[in-house]
Amino acid sequence: MKPVGSVADSSGKTVESSWAQDARNDAGRRLDSTGLPKRRDEYWKFTRPDALIEPVGEVDILGKETSSVFQGIDRLKVKCVDGEFNLSGTGQPNLQLQLLKEALGDEYHWAEKVFGELESDGQKRVPRPFASMNTLRATEGLALRASGYVANPVAVTYNRESLCSDTFVRHVIRVESGAELTFLEAGPVAARFNKVIEVEVEDGGLFRHVCIQGRDHGRLHVSHVFAKLGAESSLKSFTLTANGKLMRNEFVVNLAGNYGRAHLSGAAIGDGEFHHDDTVFVEHSGVHCESRQVFKKVLRNGAKGVFQGKILVNPGAQKTDGYQISQALLLDGASQFLAKPELEIYADDVACSHGSTCGAIDEDALFYLRSRGIPLSDAKDMLILSFLADVFDEIDDERLAAGIVDLLRDWLSRHR
Repeated sequence: MKPVGSVADSSGKTVESSWAQDARNDAGRRLDSTGLPKRRDEYWKFTRPDALIEPVGEVDILGKETSSVFQGIDRLKVKCVDGEFNLSGTGQPNLQLQLLKEALGDEYHWAEKVFGELESDGQKRVPRPFASMNTLRATEGLALRASGYVANPVAVTYNRESLCSDTFVRHVIRVESGAELTFLEAGPVAARFNKVIEVEVEDGGLFRHVCIQGRDHGRLHVSHVFAKLGAESSLKSFTLTANGKLMRNEFVVNLAGNYGRAHLSGAAIGDGEFHHDDTVFVEHSGVHCESRQVFKKVLRNGAKGVFQGKILVNPGAQKTDGYQISQALLLDGASQFLAKPELEIYADDVACSHGSTCGAIDEDALFYLRSRGIPLSDAKDMLILSFLADVFDEIDDERLAAGIVDLLRDWLSRHR
C-alpha cells in the first residue's frame, strides 16, 4: 500500500517528496542559467527590476485588509498573515484543499504533475527568473483540486503585520474534466511579494480567478499565472490593482486542447510613484480556440503603466480567434503608458487583432456632464469608471463586479 500524507523528520519538520525536490533543483538550474533580469532584457526594458532584487525596506501598512469586496458572496474563507495560511473550516464537496507544504511532502500526490511543470513549460519561450526563484523557495500556499462543480469560491484574504516582510507564495491548482472552480484573492501580503499560480484545466473544466491586489502604497509585487487548458475548457482571470510602488503581473497561458477559451483582463489605477506592468503571453496550440486580453490603466501625477502582450498561433492551430486591447487614461502630462503588443502567427485560417491607445479625458464629455450640474470631481470619476467598464464586463459575477466598482469609486473619492 502506498503511504499517504507528508512525512516529518525527528524535529517535526516536513520532509519534501523526491518529486518536489527535483522540481526545486530544476528551478535552481534554470535560475543559474538565466540569472536575474536586467534592464537590457527584452521584456524588462520598460520596468526596472532592481527593487525586486535588492534588500527590501520597510513599507507602511495602511490597515487590515477586510476583503469587503467579497461581502455578500458565499465563499470558503482562507486567511493568510505574513505568508502563513489558516485552513480552518474549509470543507466543500468536490474540492480537495490543503496547504502546499503538506502536498509537497506527499510522495504520491496529484500536485506532482503541476508543481514546477507548468512554470518550467512557461520558460521555454521567454525566461522568467522570478518564477524560477519562486519554485526554488516557496513553501507557503495552497493545493486545490476540483473534481466536480465547487459551489462556493475559495477566497484568500492576505494580511500582513511585518513592515519589511519578503514573502513567496505558491498556489497549485487542478480543475479536472467537467469541474468548475472560482478562486478569489485580496490583500497586500507583504512589503515585497513573489507569487506564482499554476493551474491545469482539464477537458471541459472551468476556472475563474479574481485578484484584488492590496492597498499599501510602497509595496513591491511580482506575480505569475501559468495555465494549461485542455479541450473545451475555459479560463477567466481578472486582476485589480490600486496603489503600490512597483507591480508586475505576468500571465502565461497555453491553449493546448481544441475549442478552449482564455479571457484575461485587468484594471490598474495609480497615483504618483506608481509603476504597473502587465506582461501576457497566450499560446494557441489547439484548433477553434479563443483568447481575449483586455487591460486598462488610469494614471496620474507621474504614474507609469506598461503592457506587453503577445499572441502566438502555432502551426495547425486553425480557426484561432485572438483579441487583444490595451488602453490607458492619462490624467496629466507627467504620466506615461508604454505598450508592446505582438502577434506571431503560423496558421492561415485565423482572426487575430490587437490595439493599444492612450489619451486624456474627453473634454466634450466632461463639458456635457458639467453642464448638467454635476461637480467637476464627480464628472471626472464618472468618466474614469466609464472608461474601465469594458474590463468589469469580463467578470461573470455581477455582485463581484459591482463590489469592485464601489471599491474603485471609494478610491477615486479619497484621491481627489
